[in-house]
Amino acid sequence: MQIEIKAPVLPESVAEATLLQWKKKPGETVRRDESLIDVETDKVVLEVVAPADGVLAAVHQPDGATVHTGDLLATLDTAAGETAPPAQPTQSVPQVRAVTPPSPAARKLAAEQGVDTATLAGSGRDGRIIKEDVLAAARPAPSEPAAATAAPVAEAGPRPEQRVPMTRIRQRIAERLVEAQRTAAILTTFNEVNMQPVMDLRARHREAFEKAHGVKLGFMSFFVRAAVEALKKFPLVNASIDATDVVYHGYFDIGIAVSSPRGLVVPVLRDAEGLSFADIEKAIADFGQRARDGKLSLEELSGGTFSITNGGIFGSMLSTPILNPPQSAILGMHNIVDRPVAENGQVLVRPVMYLALSYDHRLIDGREAVQFLVAIKQSLEDPSRLLLGL
Repeated sequence: MQIEIKAPVLPESVAEATLLQWKKKPGETVRRDESLIDVETDKVVLEVVAPADGVLAAVHQPDGATVHTGDLLATLDTAAGETAPPAQPTQSVPQVRAVTPPSPAARKLAAEQGVDTATLAGSGRDGRIIKEDVLAAARPAPSEPAAATAAPVAEAGPRPEQRVPMTRIRQRIAERLVEAQRTAAILTTFNEVNMQPVMDLRARHREAFEKAHGVKLGFMSFFVRAAVEALKKFPLVNASIDATDVVYHGYFDIGIAVSSPRGLVVPVLRDAEGLSFADIEKAIADFGQRARDGKLSLEELSGGTFSITNGGIFGSMLSTPILNPPQSAILGMHNIVDRPVAENGQVLVRPVMYLALSYDHRLIDGREAVQFLVAIKQSLEDPSRLLLGL
């Protein structure tokens, strides 16, 4: 029986997608639910799996092809899978290839440089071959003169360059950032917070928390809870603009910016007002892992009424985060640094974090923005307020 394998259904907001690399070749046996190819959209990477056991009879779309919903990708022969004899071991052992396919940039660069990716060991996550691996393979050995290479390198010379296509996700990120800058009146207000109370609380309960809930107690759960309490006091910060209307949201869906190999993604914590510290930490850890694996769903990346981004994990001291449309505000966290602080007439050293709130001035006035950020500061400098809803 011949089964057609088609491109997955793309949401209305996604017009087309790109095929990455086939994991099976025509004539190879496949098992039900075995991954055949990844399809990259401008938001997530979707996995196409075999619908049944069989033999991959034909591939109708090559690596890198642009496809739409329902396009024919391949044909699976289930009858061949039923009658095909089991593979017999041979004396020669074929070279084991990396389980993870080369990145699109690495694949294109390898074709330009004449490098066989089958001979490379990937240094990326899960053994993925990245462009640095290809460049290293194309680079002549130290003992060889550059002129001795078999084929000239297009980018050779004192000022090398290379041109690679942007991934769909990176293109979408670029579009949304430009859209936010063009359509919103973005301002940023700043404040600083003494993180000593939160750090002391974490130190006292870290072990017991992890033992009870199976997850580490991080800083992000404090910021999510503090943001929710501040949003309750200032509902305009949780609202959005739709044409000439203001849409007030009676729920708190908090987007958490997560870095992934394919770019920045913002999965959403739904109904964050009802989540415990443990619920938040588990959800964020899960988001981070699945973002790295490219397993986040479109639904998890859609919506959101407010976002939080943490540049501090990369060492950022201060920044002005850009809005995530149609949201009207975003909170930026930064690194924690010991700084001199005046307390009760004395200069003491405290762990201080600078906070930034970027907001759409079309909707939110400076007064609300400043007071909102002060409310977050107060919650973090006295975490008991979070337990009491103050």
